Amino acid sequence: MNILAIDTATEACSVALQYNDTVTTRFEICPQQHSQRLLPMVDEVLKEVQVDLRDIDLLAFGRGPGSFTGVRIATGMIQGLALGTGLKVAGVSTLEAMAYEVSVKTEDKNALIAVASDARMDEVYFAVYSQSPDGLERRIEEQVCAPEVAVEQLKVLRDNSNTVFLMAGTGWSAYEKLDQWKSEAGGEALLEVTLPNAQYMLELALNAYEKGEISDAVNVEPIYLRDKVTWKKLPGRE
Repeated sequence: MNILAIDTATEACSVALQYNDTVTTRFEICPQQHSQRLLPMVDEVLKEVQVDLRDIDLLAFGRGPGSFTGVRIATGMIQGLALGTGLKVAGVSTLEAMAYEVSVKTEDKNALIAVASDARMDEVYFAVYSQSPDGLERRIEEQVCAPEVAVEQLKVLRDNSNTVFLMAGTGWSAYEKLDQWKSEAGGEALLEVTLPNAQYMLELALNAYEKGEISDAVNVEPIYLRDKVTWKKLPGRE
């Protein structure tokens, strides 16, 4: 399946195109420049492979959680692309995308993967995943919480599972309580997996498609985890 994925949920801006089993990517750290860089990056990967949007089967985007502005940019862009092409859209969790990248890069398939991304305001976007032949399974649901709340949940999970933890995301270095727990637990932080990358959303988008977890442009929604933030729905949406 030919898939175009985009993500702007953090300071990173990334685009990935899977076409005929070849993956072409762009990844840039460009804070506050996502709206200027995203469309040119999409054009770059399409031109490099010499295809256009009519050759794509599925669109995907990092639906969050992440920066409110960044998530909105990707959501708006993917809605525009979907409206213009009639393509279906798969929304991919940015936390799960980071966990999936860790899973791809590690040889320890028994390890649990804990993702903590700095959410500002002394909170983190947090989730824990286990690995299985069928993919990732959430052991702790996605949430926004204080670092100490994440630590308490990690302690309970570690006591019950007695397994190795692999860490991803910016939260481990941003908050002392998480960094301290990481050291005490002997966890390994994959330093290169701190931000979501659209490349690792491709497989997750395909999984979503196979499960029927896709939507049309009108029904695309981001995930913020903070209740006070709402997405302006397209006209005609209830």
